[in-house]
Amino acid sequence: MVCDRPYHQQLVNRRRGADWIVTFNPRSRKSLNIDNIHTLDHTGVISCIAFSSDGKYLATGSNHTIQIWNVATGNKELTFNDQPADDGSEMYIRAVCFSSDGKYLISGAEDERIHIWDIQARIVRHTLSGYGQGIFSLALSPSGSMVLSGSGDHKVRLWDIESGKEVCKFVIEGVVAKDACVMSVAFSPNGKLIAAALLDNTIRLWDVKTRTLLQRIDVHTNSIYSLAFSPDGQSLLSGSLDNTLRIWDLGRYGSNGRLADIVACHSTLVGHKDFVLTAAYSPNGNWILSSSKDCGVQFWDPHTSQSQCLLQGHRNAVVSVAFSPTQRYFATGSGDSRARIWSY
Repeated sequence: MVCDRPYHQQLVNRRRGADWIVTFNPRSRKSLNIDNIHTLDHTGVISCIAFSSDGKYLATGSNHTIQIWNVATGNKELTFNDQPADDGSEMYIRAVCFSSDGKYLISGAEDERIHIWDIQARIVRHTLSGYGQGIFSLALSPSGSMVLSGSGDHKVRLWDIESGKEVCKFVIEGVVAKDACVMSVAFSPNGKLIAAALLDNTIRLWDVKTRTLLQRIDVHTNSIYSLAFSPDGQSLLSGSLDNTLRIWDLGRYGSNGRLADIVACHSTLVGHKDFVLTAAYSPNGNWILSSSKDCGVQFWDPHTSQSQCLLQGHRNAVVSVAFSPTQRYFATGSGDSRARIWSY
């Protein structure tokens, strides 16, 4: 699918690269200077990406493979092959994340398993199983010792990375099988809350310590594919197949002991022309980055909820975006078999 969609007419100022365009919003109160640093070619769709905690490496997941790239040079450092099937069938890695100490790479795949890879030894240290369907999302705990996973069988599980043991399970009740898939999971920065997004258009929010379901949010009109907490923990961001993003105010959770009215919709971000597939906050909280099936990536001001610019640098749906935790970089992964590293 090749995209050639004009952006809304108020965006008139443009900057062009060799094969990319940034269209700026003249009403923006902030300035952005975006440049393509590296283009990382693959042989198939890029289904997920993640930076290491020190920002030195980028992991990309694709069909049966995970590749680790050097961010500074753009060179490929390692390739992990997730047991290609003898019949040549496809099996995509749907989620990746690095452990905070950089020792492990965690991957979740369509074959219903999570692998914890020892990067230095280049082996699978643990295989986490027990799911009935594929793994679609992973999130590292703020402590760095645990990983949260979401799958197609309406379960959210928490695992100890070093031992490979399950810590606890969050079972989602009252959802039919076809809507049970957990597409995204996220940890709050203080580690007290977890959020999960489902195909049934809802977000579920739990207290980690008590495993209590705090709230079920059902304002989106289509499935939610992406969740991200703001760095200060005060907001939750959701991206949906209804073409919008929403910012949710979490309030003063725990300060008054009340569980009602924890979450309220702060604003709706409108601008994408097709499904919103991923979204992320910048490390300082000053930017929101989102990607879409419309082949575009947008920067948003979370304070005004206005789009600041549209980046067109891929020729297929942009499946994944991620900010570097340490540098002014972000990365994009697309169905055009390319990942890109950008400066901003």
